[in-house]
Amino acid sequence: MRFFLIILTLFITTLSSETEFASPKPSLEHPRKFVFPITRWDRREINHILGSANNVIKFYGVDNTEVVIVVYSQGIKALLKRGNLLIKKRVKSLMTYDVEFIACGNTMKTLKIKKDDLIDGVEVVTAGIVELIERQLRGYIYIRP
Repeated sequence: MRFFLIILTLFITTLSSETEFASPKPSLEHPRKFVFPITRWDRREINHILGSANNVIKFYGVDNTEVVIVVYSQGIKALLKRGNLLIKKRVKSLMTYDVEFIACGNTMKTLKIKKDDLIDGVEVVTAGIVELIERQLRGYIYIRP
């Protein structure tokens, strides 16, 4: 019986081991860089994306990450000053950790949204999809939770 318990303990310890970092390990000089898209006005999905971004920052540390969230199409409603209060609060909270929120200018034109309609601190680019492409080419990892 004792032998069985030792084997079981070793097995459980092996299952719960920590993630091994790839080289170079995350640091100020070598941050982990992530880009998340928000493309739909679905509160559950948006909260999941914002939560995933928060989890990445908590795991690696705020100084060891660069997180960008690119918002276009109907997802742009997540960045409206007059939008959902919970989502707005979460966006502002992530901004305190230097998460960049980028809105698509093409979407804004289509939906007749002005820069002043967006939460303060949101950056606007011409095309959100192009921003996603360029960020990936600069080494950002595309995350679609």
